Amino acid sequence: MSIIVTDTGFGRDDWTAPVTPLAEAGAGTTALDLPNDINPADLAGRLEGVRFVRVVFPAAGDGRGFSIARQLRLMGYRGRLRAAGHVLADQYTMARRAGFDEVEISDTLAARQPEAQWLFRADWQAHDYQARLRG
Repeated sequence: MSIIVTDTGFGRDDWTAPVTPLAEAGAGTTALDLPNDINPADLAGRLEGVRFVRVVFPAAGDGRGFSIARQLRLMGYRGRLRAAGHVLADQYTMARRAGFDEVEISDTLAARQPEAQWLFRADWQAHDYQARLRG
């Protein structure tokens, strides 16, 4: 089982359509599972009709998924974007700023890092030092 983390806290997964691994994706695919080593530029022209993308984080120290999310958003992807796997509560702000809409974590991680720790970082738009530097 897994828990979906959003700015409002923990919830259940409401995505019910099948999620297809990128290697098996074809015409008509609406949901993709992306590995953390994909080059988003390789997806140009392949995201038409895709409403959901899940980027896998195999380890908390592997931040390539954040770059993938940012590049997908810069390429114009407007669908639902989820980080899944080893994302920690401390990384939630970065995930949201990179372009993820939500994070999927295991029940085990949720027990170690309860909802309050995630909600503490849910105000991810505040305290943006880069915006203060530009302002």
